[in-house]
Amino acid sequence: MRTRRILLASFVCAAAFGNAAIAAEQVYPSRPITIVVPFAAGGPTDTIARIMAEHMRVSLGQPIILENVAGAAGSIGAGRVARAAGDGYTLVAGVWGTHVVNGAIYALQYDLLTDFEPISLLASNPMMIVAKKVIPANDLRELIAWLKTNPDKASAGTTGTGGASHVAAIFFQRETGTRFQFVPYRGLAPAMQDLVAGQIDLMVDNPATSVPQVRAGTIKAYATTATARLAAAPDIPTAEEAGLPGFNVSQWTALWAPKRTPKDIIAKLNEGVVKALADSSVLARFADLGQYIPPREQQTPEALRAYQETEIGKWWPIIKAAGIRAE
Repeated sequence: MRTRRILLASFVCAAAFGNAAIAAEQVYPSRPITIVVPFAAGGPTDTIARIMAEHMRVSLGQPIILENVAGAAGSIGAGRVARAAGDGYTLVAGVWGTHVVNGAIYALQYDLLTDFEPISLLASNPMMIVAKKVIPANDLRELIAWLKTNPDKASAGTTGTGGASHVAAIFFQRETGTRFQFVPYRGLAPAMQDLVAGQIDLMVDNPATSVPQVRAGTIKAYATTATARLAAAPDIPTAEEAGLPGFNVSQWTALWAPKRTPKDIIAKLNEGVVKALADSSVLARFADLGQYIPPREQQTPEALRAYQETEIGKWWPIIKAAGIRAE
């Protein structure tokens, strides 16, 4: 009888410890989280992800590791996360290009809407319409008139087929009825060098690249693609103010998890994002990068899903009508 009692007590203790271990494993997160950045290190998406990881690790209580998986305009890294387990330990810092544009250009092996669970929009970055200094146009209306007078003669620098500067310039052509040639570059920096040198005529560029040159007087700025004037360039009108209503383009960054990630894990990740975006140091660093943090009501999984669907509805017809294909 005594032996039986000892064995029974042992079984009870073992069961208790086992249940405790299972409960401990179920507490999320219990190990490091990986955020896949689908571009090379050092770029804007990588920088934003690093800022977020630095602050989210505090509220989540676990290290957050960044892994750069570049290639095919970000579709390789995004595809890796689409195929990952939905356990909250592998996320992707996706952007307008990876989670909207690529779906209209590439034959993706995953679905942009059904293979990811949205967590939150992180930041957005508008663009700027700029031209070389000697262009004989003093405002956006005059620039459009000049381009119409010289069809197919002007050249616009882009970061390649399907890049933000390329898609935005195609949108500009459609909205203004203008035609000009595209000159692809490996990045915005070399394109800006040629714009300053007068080798190309115009660009729809990132303000972080353009504003310093505008301030230096080496190029002209005609408008931003934002809905409100930029804090870094309050003297430059929006396209709406400059006479081109509806010309809004924003490169945004957001956080996604693989499909079937439990809602409670998504909620915990979203809470970590919201806390990070409310931090004054994050606000300051994003402002320095020309990034805009969305208002609190847009920092929800539901808001990100609705925004992505709206963006797909807007940009896919434009891209497909232009016949943009992967090179």
